[in-house]
Amino acid sequence: MTDQALPGLVINGEAVPYAVIAAEVQNHDAPKGKPGLAWRQAAQAVALRTLLLQEAQRRGEASAPEQVAPGRWETDDEAQLRHLLEQEVSPTRPTRAEVREVYDRHPERFCTAPLWQASHILCACDHQDQAASTAAFERCAELATKLQAAPESFADLARKNSDCSSKENGGALGQLRHGDTVPEFERALHQLDAGQTSQAPLRTRFGWHLIRVEAKAVGARLPFDAVEAKIAEALEKAAWARRAREFVAALVADADIKGIDFEPH
Repeated sequence: MTDQALPGLVINGEAVPYAVIAAEVQNHDAPKGKPGLAWRQAAQAVALRTLLLQEAQRRGEASAPEQVAPGRWETDDEAQLRHLLEQEVSPTRPTRAEVREVYDRHPERFCTAPLWQASHILCACDHQDQAASTAAFERCAELATKLQAAPESFADLARKNSDCSSKENGGALGQLRHGDTVPEFERALHQLDAGQTSQAPLRTRFGWHLIRVEAKAVGARLPFDAVEAKIAEALEKAAWARRAREFVAALVADADIKGIDFEPH
C-alpha cells in the first residue's frame, strides 16, 4: 500500500504525515490480506490523539510529565492528554446503594471460585490433521459407549487408553480451580455434577476427552463488605470511560476531519 493509494488525513486544517499513521499501524491487527483495515484503525487512533492534543493546546494548560514506571516518564504529549482528561472527565464515586444494587442484581459474579475433583481420558490428536482428528474422535466415542455400560470402569479404561500422563493415576487430575485447564475443558466441568461422566467426546486443542467429576464444591457467595470496594471501583471506571467517550464524541462532532470516517467507540 503506497501513500498515493491513501487519502490524506487532515484534522481541523492540520495535515497528519503518513509516517505518523504508518508508525501507529503496528499497534492494530487486521485480517490477513486486508492491510487497509489496520491502516483505517491506525488513522482513527491518530485522528483522536491529534484532536485531543489540539484541544489541550487550545486551552493552553500545561502539565509536567509524570513518572509512569521505574525509569520511564510521560512524553510531553502524554502529559498534555492526561491533564486534559483530568480536567474534563471527573470520576464519579458511586453511592453505597448503587454498589449494593449491583451486588444484589448479579449474585453469580461475587462468589468464590468453584473447585473440582476430576478425572479424564484423552485421545490426543492434531485437529489440523482431519483424518487423525476423526480417528481420535471415533476411539473416544467407543470408550464413551463402554463407560455408559460400565461407569465404574473409568479408571481402568483411562490406564489402558488415555494419552495423558494422568493415566498412571487412572486419569485423575486432582483438584482443579478456575484457570487450571483450557477454557473449553473448564466449561464442561461447570456443566457436570459430582459423580457425573460426560456422555460424548469433548473437543479441546489437545484432542478429544471424556471427563468424570468426582466431587464439586460450588463457589460460595462472598459477603458484600468483601467486594464493595471492588464493585465501586469498577462502577467508577465505567462512569469515567462513559464520560470520556462523550467528551471525545463532542470534539469529533465539532471537528473538521478529512481523510477518514472517524467514529469513536
